[in-house]
Amino acid sequence: MLSKIIAFAPLAGVLLAALSSAQVLVDFQVAEPPPVPTNAQTCTMMILERTFGNSYGDPEIVEYTPPTDCGAVGSWAAVTLNFTVTSNGTQYDRLGIFTFQNTEIWRTSTPEPTQDGIIWTYTKDVTRYIPLFAKYGSFILELDNVVTSDLNGQYATTLYATFYASSGENPTAGQSNMIVPISTMLNNTGNEASVPPAFSLNVTLPQNTVEIYAELYASGNGDEEFWYYNTADEYLGYLPPGTTYGGGPFREVRLLVDGQVAGVAFPYAVIFTGGINPSVWRPITSYGAIDLPTYFIDLTPFAPVFADGLPHNVTLDVASAEANHTLNQNWYVSGLMQVVTDPSGKPTTGKITTYDVQPYAITETTASIGGTDVNITVKAQRSLKIESTIVSGSGTTNNVVFQQNLDYANTQYYLDNTYTQNVAQTSSGSVTSTHNGVPVLIDNFDYPLNIDMTYLVFTDTEISFYTTFDHSYNRQVVPAPFILGSVINERQQTAGYFTISTTGNGGNGTSNNTFSYIDLKGNTYTRDVDAAYDVITYDQQSGSLVTTALPTFSWPSNSQSIPGARLPGGKESKVVGKP
Repeated sequence: MLSKIIAFAPLAGVLLAALSSAQVLVDFQVAEPPPVPTNAQTCTMMILERTFGNSYGDPEIVEYTPPTDCGAVGSWAAVTLNFTVTSNGTQYDRLGIFTFQNTEIWRTSTPEPTQDGIIWTYTKDVTRYIPLFAKYGSFILELDNVVTSDLNGQYATTLYATFYASSGENPTAGQSNMIVPISTMLNNTGNEASVPPAFSLNVTLPQNTVEIYAELYASGNGDEEFWYYNTADEYLGYLPPGTTYGGGPFREVRLLVDGQVAGVAFPYAVIFTGGINPSVWRPITSYGAIDLPTYFIDLTPFAPVFADGLPHNVTLDVASAEANHTLNQNWYVSGLMQVVTDPSGKPTTGKITTYDVQPYAITETTASIGGTDVNITVKAQRSLKIESTIVSGSGTTNNVVFQQNLDYANTQYYLDNTYTQNVAQTSSGSVTSTHNGVPVLIDNFDYPLNIDMTYLVFTDTEISFYTTFDHSYNRQVVPAPFILGSVINERQQTAGYFTISTTGNGGNGTSNNTFSYIDLKGNTYTRDVDAAYDVITYDQQSGSLVTTALPTFSWPSNSQSIPGARLPGGKESKVVGKP
């Protein structure tokens, strides 16, 4: 059983003590503070505390007990998680996955440490997962880290949960009746699945299920980390060996029920802090690196299918624009279903009346090849429409219409014998679901990504390059009628140099960030923040959610502490003797 506390405990002791007398770099992802009540009774408990050294295959597993002194269990107005991490030394960024009750509730990654040390704190709104927090169960943090003589950084972590008591002024948060995981259901590690191949499991839902809202987690890893740089197979041979991976740049995350596509997601390109040019992600990470976005699908049209009370096959996979739709290794995927049941307890009836869905997106690949230049364009388009009539056990009829219209284009410019490698990608779409004509799920998004990368030196002992990034996350989302909807507009522009060499790695960079948030309750937050050479140079916030400004520290560059950057096609491995 977890003991309740009323204030944050100290950070994991050993590393914090080591960092206390040094100039610590404060890393952060630009994001809104959680829209939680400011005048509610709160209860805070520590969920876990762990230093992740050689932790590959060794997650932290704790048993959770709901608090009982912030009102009735499950009646809370809000719940947040606060994750604080310190580290120093040399280490790659690592993926972190929080699994609760066999359900992934947060995917994150670590900024890369410095010799003097780093610290970051992120507070995440997990109110939509109250049905999980209202039950006893296992809480797992999987953070696979490897410590060697060259990579000596460890990650000292603490995680707290804060519960906000409901009242007349702060009512109980809207929630589903149950949350059902789409996961590996393992109890000794994170519950994400690696694809390909496709991941499937059988799911049985209550016969009185009347609404189902799915949430998907998905991110590229390994040869798929820079999926937007992967080149269509038919043109890969026009590039020098080792330039990049094949499989093309288009990726579509698919959710299937009994082999039928129920909905898809065009993913946002999260760039982790060790990706391409680490110097431009200090101290401001790329958007999504500490809190990866998730994707929402209305599965309610399939409620009559699940209402027979029998197991039904639910599948997650990722498809490309290649002829066989295959891709490289690997993507990590998982999901969950927010299930709403009818209070009568009687079985739901109805049927799917329209199913206008193709198995895969419509794609087109073209190229322009001449002299020392190779330009390749991949386009994709996806439209689907599923309609269903659902009759609850109480006799209420719900006419559901779920539609997705998504567009994608990616052009890769390999110029000057690939010394210049640029990407211009756009991904946009409109997702809507109406119940009896009333919108209950909305997801309108636009994710432009432009990367310019020029190699200045490329030898067996040194790779030096210059990059610029222009990356935006523009999204209007209402995940479900009981989950707070919001509009986020975020743009990050960076520029910098980086060198990978046998004598040490280093670089410098600048970052300009503009962020705005507004939600359906009228909460607002904006932030304009810039950094240069690891120092915050401008920082302005406004809006109803503003809290105290983040602390900033200057940091003397120590290039020897930086591990080699990960590059498209694994080009960093070309440098002999790199750490």
